[in-house]
Amino acid sequence: MSTHPNAPAGAGRPRPRYAGTVARVGLIGVILAALAGAFAYLGGWFTPDDLTPARFTDAFEQIDGVHPGFRRNHAKGVGVSGVFDGNGQGARLSKAVVFRPGRVPVVGRFSLTGGDPYVADMPDTVRGLGLQFSPPDGETWRTAMINLPVFPVRTPEAFYERMVASEPDPATGKPDPARMNAFLARHPETAQAALVLKGRPVSSGFENSTFHGLNAFRFTNSAGDSTPVRWLMTPAQPFEAATAGAAPRDKKYLFDALIAKINRQPLRWHLVVVIGQPGDPTADATMAWPDEREKVDVGTLTLDRVESEETSAATGINFDPLVLPAGMAPSDDPFLSARSAVYSRSFTRRAGEMKPPSAVTPADVEKGK
Repeated sequence: MSTHPNAPAGAGRPRPRYAGTVARVGLIGVILAALAGAFAYLGGWFTPDDLTPARFTDAFEQIDGVHPGFRRNHAKGVGVSGVFDGNGQGARLSKAVVFRPGRVPVVGRFSLTGGDPYVADMPDTVRGLGLQFSPPDGETWRTAMINLPVFPVRTPEAFYERMVASEPDPATGKPDPARMNAFLARHPETAQAALVLKGRPVSSGFENSTFHGLNAFRFTNSAGDSTPVRWLMTPAQPFEAATAGAAPRDKKYLFDALIAKINRQPLRWHLVVVIGQPGDPTADATMAWPDEREKVDVGTLTLDRVESEETSAATGINFDPLVLPAGMAPSDDPFLSARSAVYSRSFTRRAGEMKPPSAVTPADVEKGK
């Protein structure tokens, strides 16, 4: 993939051939080894046939078709904006300015998973929330979250395999059960995660969804103390369960409801940081941390404006999870560098394409006021 301005340092430089050996013998730290290995893997530096960001992006296009100008995943969405009010409780964990007491502007985007920007809204489709925090020191923080408490796969390779196994059979319009069963046999962690996801309650809309960061990061405070963390956004709006088995009222009912609610009154979420302990997995998002882990409410996100893709500043943002301020760093989870690389490839492709109107138009936003 071509290097994006927001890509992590060194993402576009070839690694020497002995880098893998160096990592194996432990001459560099575990986190650096994991990140270097992931970048080399996704950059296609080992062999031309390795899984590259381009092949990853191609797979999204193969599943959902090519939709010029749109993101290759989470294609259907709307932009939002507002503020984050830090309460200062996060300063003991991270020296990032965003966690000090004070207000920070935020631009974001609600979305549905998949590469079809015109797909019909369904209650069980995975929902996304990407956010960009812009504190006054100029150091941007970006995060992309979904409404799942665990991720279905452990590694980038497994994600790709699962996409291929999920591709609908042209004869039936549905995935081949044999291919999916074979995938699950190779990845029991996915079957275990599916059990967790199957039992979760699904909320009625974006506004009362909890959004999870899933991947682990490391926070460093002003004293130099480093802490493994995960985070989530918990809604201030009361939970209401989605109606089981009910047919959607229209193809964009989730977005229509979000527009109506945010135009009626601001929507709020609490940013909660979960503190990891020794032994908690930091490289496996299929595994939740124990419920008893300390949770710190570090501030409140308020979203009070919604815009269509045609007018929102979020449309031009690549919600790269490795755009981090000082005081925040990636963990050893290989998915972080994988996401960064594939997001950048998707961004590069859509930036050079002519984009047709989005499913949620400026007229839809105006109508919801």
